[in-house]
Amino acid sequence: MAVRVPNHPLALDLLANIDFPLTAPSANPFGSISPTNAKHVFNYFGNELDVILDGGDCEKGVESTIIGFENNKPILYRQGAITQEEIEHIIGDKISAKTTSDASPNAPGMLSRHYAPLTDTYLTDNITEFLKQFEGKKIGVLLYKQPIQHRNIVHQEILSIHEDLNEAAKNLYAAMHRLDQLKLDVIIAEKFPNLGLGKTINDKLERATKKV
Repeated sequence: MAVRVPNHPLALDLLANIDFPLTAPSANPFGSISPTNAKHVFNYFGNELDVILDGGDCEKGVESTIIGFENNKPILYRQGAITQEEIEHIIGDKISAKTTSDASPNAPGMLSRHYAPLTDTYLTDNITEFLKQFEGKKIGVLLYKQPIQHRNIVHQEILSIHEDLNEAAKNLYAAMHRLDQLKLDVIIAEKFPNLGLGKTINDKLERATKKV
């Protein structure tokens, strides 16, 4: 059993006004893109829910980090808003990562396929070359800091023109939701610098995309 105390005034106000523990799943269908605002939740569930509390956009934009212990050694189970480097700085040692397990996951978010759009989505470190495989298709791209030019791109999402990984992480899922609603043939995502929150973003994108 895990017990979480949220850090949001609306959630804390709700908890202060009930006299029982509150249990809740994630506010999205299993395996789909994580919601980061109330509109995403409504788009998933509509009138199936009696009430949706709107606390604004998520501050961090990506899931919490999950660590555990095996043989008294810390293990990283899920990349999240607190980076692996930050944890290692606090504990003064390297932390092993065990972030994928389809058979018996130790924590949420460890499945190899997760956070996935309905649109076929690919991850690449060279979008310009990768685009050549999809001539004549309607393409959306998910980029870190600057747009690219290509005749088949119909929509681009830039996660941080300021080259700020915190901003990119906050914008990630909202951008994926927008792309997934455009009836594209394919979404192509750019790999991020594999450090800090870039490592977290890459982890989410790898689970959301088709393998080639």
